[in-house]
Amino acid sequence: MKQFFEEFKQFAMRGNVIDLAIGIIIGVAFNSIVTSLVNDIIMPPIGYILNDIDFSNLFINLSGGDYSSLAAAKDAGAATINYGLFINAVLNFIIVALAVFVLVKQMNRLLKEKPAPPAAPTTKECPFCHTQIPIPAVRCPNCTSHLEESA
Repeated sequence: MKQFFEEFKQFAMRGNVIDLAIGIIIGVAFNSIVTSLVNDIIMPPIGYILNDIDFSNLFINLSGGDYSSLAAAKDAGAATINYGLFINAVLNFIIVALAVFVLVKQMNRLLKEKPAPPAAPTTKECPFCHTQIPIPAVRCPNCTSHLEESA
């Protein structure tokens, strides 16, 4: 049992798990911002353009009664299909997906590997027989010519 807890401790303390936990916390906070953006900024103008429709108040009453709003239907315990809330949830998802896409695209652009500089040459050409030889060589191993001293 002690080994199990040691393995769990090692797993929980890995950087990836902690990064994931931080990401979830930030995601939850980001969700409230997106929900506010959809409900308070995006949906009112769309509702205004569509003759003052409040999407969060769109529902189908399955109970047979007549209710002026979704809140009134819920207070009465009526069974409803809340398609307006579903539209808001879809818009929330689209905005979050778009934000994540833009974030990942920018991170990939920033993290893109730069090409490695070309490696320094390790050989030179013998001026007499034109074969490749190590740069520090002072005599060609192929034609045995004396080469200029390397610096």
